Amino acid sequence: MDSARCWFLRGCVCVFVLTSVFGCSGATRSDEEFFDVVVLGGTSGGVAAAVQAARMGKSVVLIESSEHLGGLTSGGLGATDIGNKKAIGGIAREFYHRVYLHYLKGDSWIFEKRRDYRKTGEHRSGAESWDREKAWWMFEPHVAEAIFEEMTRQAKVTVVYGERLDLKGGVQKEGSRIVAIKAESGRIFRGKMFIDATYEGDLMAGAGVSYTVGRESNSQYGETLNGVQTKNARYHQFEKPVDPYVRLGEPSSGLLAGVHGDGPGIEGEGDHRVQAYCFRMCLTDAEENRVAFAKPKDYDEQRYELLLRYYEAGYDDIPWLPHMMPNRKTDTNNKHGFSTDNIGMNYDYPDADYATRERIITEHASYQKGLMWTLANHPRIPMHIREQVSRWGLAQDEFIDNGNWPHQLYVREARRMVSDYVMTEQNCRYQRVASDSVGLGAYGMDSHNTQRYVDSHGHARNEGDVQVAVAGPYPISYRSIIPKVGECMNLLVPVCVSSTHIAFGSIRMEPVFMVLGQSAATTACLAMEEGVGVQDLDYQRLRKQLLRDGQILKWK
Repeated sequence: MDSARCWFLRGCVCVFVLTSVFGCSGATRSDEEFFDVVVLGGTSGGVAAAVQAARMGKSVVLIESSEHLGGLTSGGLGATDIGNKKAIGGIAREFYHRVYLHYLKGDSWIFEKRRDYRKTGEHRSGAESWDREKAWWMFEPHVAEAIFEEMTRQAKVTVVYGERLDLKGGVQKEGSRIVAIKAESGRIFRGKMFIDATYEGDLMAGAGVSYTVGRESNSQYGETLNGVQTKNARYHQFEKPVDPYVRLGEPSSGLLAGVHGDGPGIEGEGDHRVQAYCFRMCLTDAEENRVAFAKPKDYDEQRYELLLRYYEAGYDDIPWLPHMMPNRKTDTNNKHGFSTDNIGMNYDYPDADYATRERIITEHASYQKGLMWTLANHPRIPMHIREQVSRWGLAQDEFIDNGNWPHQLYVREARRMVSDYVMTEQNCRYQRVASDSVGLGAYGMDSHNTQRYVDSHGHARNEGDVQVAVAGPYPISYRSIIPKVGECMNLLVPVCVSSTHIAFGSIRMEPVFMVLGQSAATTACLAMEEGVGVQDLDYQRLRKQLLRDGQILKWK
């Protein structure tokens, strides 16, 4: 019998006879559960993975640390970043079809009529394609969450809420195979296959899989858009000169909050910096559903002094991008030089423990809530800006268990696996084409700013923003969602995929995570049936199953 089938059979019997369970020997304990597939992370990619595995006849558990499914898709990002809608198939396409069906119902429209929403300038051009494709790409957070819950319920997925992976030894391996993971509560989940669908890659890291954080240098993979990017940082930039010092013109007085005194670094060189995070707020101008922006208890005016000076220097716009969702709601994103992105305050997040992450999340929420109050109320903000901002507020019927604030921080990038195939800028430009596609990326190479520094003229400047189109929908390699040969033979990573910083800027879109989640689960199920590790599965068999299930693997 070959070694691959040996480990598979050992995995089947380990439920009944265990030699070691995190220090406990003997038969299966009452706090242990066994599944064919264990999915960590109830993100959109995690939901797609769990549903696919269940539909393929496997027992599945989906473990989510919060009380909500869907990650950012149900956490405020209702304006789907696609690139090209025709590149999305499978379970991801099914999700957007279910959104379409929801908004066909008359009782889904409370604060406006469907016909009026479709007539607005932002959506007029898309309405016809929505009907033709029978898919909608703009939705309210609670609608997305309800659809994810419905999909897992119909697939009979076991969903476990409120359990976090124990970061201190919570991953048990035998050789190059994970046999169990332990939650902080002590609850143990044993399985044959494991899928890390978290934004942070905690299971991947705990399993000893190679990964990286930050930006590679351009020279490492022969790229042009990686590393420090001052020349490309033209968008979301200060358009007026703003003094960054506590006392105007006095460097000795210190720097304002959010600005560092060192230079940006050498153009194209790598560093530890991570593109900025924010919350995608769901706002509304429907008076009966609007909650006014409140002043945070820890409000500190100095955090916004740079913004106030920016207005005084002649800036005259509202620093946000409010995409309109149904029912007079928004998905509000970052825009301009000082906005919802909390630049430079997330560097510790990817490798941090839970306490540190919670502190960073709380700080981001406080910053953004204070920003909204400042824009709506501060006397140094122009009156016409205050009046426009005050028309808006948090949607009262969204995130009702979290003070109407999104439950998911937009973790645009954290850890990224380093596997035997690293997706790079060349893939996005079609200069290098993966022959083992498990889905398509289509969005532009998009990195938000990573730092705010003082330029040679003594003014505040942002660095890191890159927005460059791709050559067209491109294949994402099967090898980029599995660990290196020899590192872990029963783990798949469809979110923190093996890619460079700039390539991840294109891949990191919610529908792509769903596509890769489905492909990861398909791999897990077929590898179980074959009794092989994920690195040894015949790609042609995987490809046939993916195509059978509606995945789009090649752009025509």
